[in-house]
Amino acid sequence: MEIDYEERKKHEDDPFLAFVEYARSVLSPEEEEEGEGDEEGYDRSGPGWSWIAFRILKTCVAYSSGVTSAILLSDLSQAWNEQHRAGAPKRRPECINQLKKKHRRTKLPNTVTIDSIYEKNFLSLANVLEAVVVEAFVLPGTNIYMLTLGDYWSSNTIDLYLHRRYYNLVNPSNGILRKGREVFLTGCYLRTAREGSGSPRLLPTEYLVILLDEDLDDDAILIGAQFCSDSFSSISLDAVNNGVSYSLYARIDSIGSLEVQGKLDNLERRQITLVDNDGVKLKFLLWNEQVILANLFSVGSMLALDRPYIASTAGSNIETDHEFYLEYGSATQLYLVPFIQHEEQVSVALTPNRYQGSRLLGAVDPTQGPRLSQVTLPCDSQGSINFSDYPFQSFIVNLRDKMTGISLYGVVRDIFRERNTSEVVFSLKIEDTTGAIWAKLHFSQSWSLGRLSLGQTVYISGLTCSKTKYNCFQVVWFEKDAGASFVNLSCLPALLNSSCLHKLTCLSDIKSQTSSMHICHVRLDPVARCHVSTRFSHALCGHFVKEMPSGVLECSFCLCSCNAEILRSFHLKITLADEKGSQAKNKHENGKLFAWCTGQTAMELLQISPDEFYGLTEDEQIMYPYSLGNERFTVALVNCEKQGYGSNDNLVQEIDGVSWEITRAIKRD
Repeated sequence: MEIDYEERKKHEDDPFLAFVEYARSVLSPEEEEEGEGDEEGYDRSGPGWSWIAFRILKTCVAYSSGVTSAILLSDLSQAWNEQHRAGAPKRRPECINQLKKKHRRTKLPNTVTIDSIYEKNFLSLANVLEAVVVEAFVLPGTNIYMLTLGDYWSSNTIDLYLHRRYYNLVNPSNGILRKGREVFLTGCYLRTAREGSGSPRLLPTEYLVILLDEDLDDDAILIGAQFCSDSFSSISLDAVNNGVSYSLYARIDSIGSLEVQGKLDNLERRQITLVDNDGVKLKFLLWNEQVILANLFSVGSMLALDRPYIASTAGSNIETDHEFYLEYGSATQLYLVPFIQHEEQVSVALTPNRYQGSRLLGAVDPTQGPRLSQVTLPCDSQGSINFSDYPFQSFIVNLRDKMTGISLYGVVRDIFRERNTSEVVFSLKIEDTTGAIWAKLHFSQSWSLGRLSLGQTVYISGLTCSKTKYNCFQVVWFEKDAGASFVNLSCLPALLNSSCLHKLTCLSDIKSQTSSMHICHVRLDPVARCHVSTRFSHALCGHFVKEMPSGVLECSFCLCSCNAEILRSFHLKITLADEKGSQAKNKHENGKLFAWCTGQTAMELLQISPDEFYGLTEDEQIMYPYSLGNERFTVALVNCEKQGYGSNDNLVQEIDGVSWEITRAIKRD
């Protein structure tokens, strides 16, 4: 279905959302637009809504001077093609094509393709290869084993020098490392091709995990015969000291983050918690160079450990319920039954307003009410559904229990720091067209999102929704989580210069507009009404500070002492007027508006720094704004009025009774 972007823009209240939908229609495969695929469900072979929205915002941050639709679509197309190479390579080995038919795993976070290694001629030690053994052979005239590896996404194969610790597994007659065996590996060095020396090869790595399939008879026999006779409870330190080795089989319960031990030695450590079939938990520790091995694991997968090193907790600082823990020793070999990402179908109500431009829009008859379609999304072992690849925009009204990877786009109605915790947690009330909800933002160290205030439009990804014991929904966000991002659109410098992402509004028409943010061409009218003062603000968050009775300066927003992190800032309240020649819809409206601003925006309007202004005499400060009369600017305006009771009093005082905030401004020639 042909989509006219200009026509769609007219029907969208928010040009940013309109462009996201337009970009989705461009990036979606042709068969999706033509209605091919599952007739009862939605083919989500194209990118999800949140992926597109974040890439657009990421590009806007990179191009602060503004972007065009061509720049955005080029960047989106390149990024999507790199991430999802379309079409099955014609030269891919047949053994991989056969395995691909039942391949249902989710890619590990650091996975790279063999094709990308050839293209970039580079491989990081932390990168992961999810590979299939195409051939195992001995280099002629040597006793060196090689594996030829392919993957599900590449047309190329690459040779790996096999590490000698795996030589006992590559015997051509009965070895497990043979054609068609899947492996995960990391910690690889790339030997790049030189003139006359052939293709790139991978040097030996110790960090290789062999994948098993419990549905295959040979693998099921191997698991039962080798790994199911021992359990965590059967381990004896005395037997270990007498040379007894163990083969263990357990589920990966959790994977800890990287820890640094010791002030001088800087020992690195990662803790993996394993649970055996009896429900007994035991720690499996990785040290220093070994920590990258955790890149091959995923929670819920079954890990088979052949001859792990069993270490005593005596004299160590390891906190565990047992007198021993496991390590990756020189004789250890690992096998993995990967967790298969379950999927669940989610019903989606499709209406013309909900998703314009989809292949399903034509099937929606507005006179018949909304139609339902099914979207299949991944579901983890706890039943939580991951919405990070959800093809549509998520709305607050759609939030349910056990949802992860949610992205929300809306307006900040309130925000404050929570006092009853030692962590850095802010509660933010976000509102979209369907409702409002409170979200708890957990920061690693301190507030890190720049200036944020009432009425500003934000995009948040990586949210999780769950139901509390009081039967209400709780939405949380952790800064350190993969996929977590937060962008304040109202303060994006690129937005003012990107005509594809905004539409101009006259000041006299603002009250009749439903959009939460307005881009306007204005001139300054300080004669009508203007007030300029300087205050100290917190450098991290941009909000004003106040002096406590003790003499300590406290940030009114972060609620922390910040004597060493303050800077002088403007508090500017000024009258804006429609630029001469602006065509208002309502000729009888007065095209003027009283607004306030601070920080970089105030500096842009006043064209002087706060310190320079503070150094002027009192008379000069009073007269200075009048020299700016009729200066022309493009500004972003948001309605910062207090919404109901309970709003953050400090932010309300900062607004000082003015209903509109200028969040960005650039001078027009």
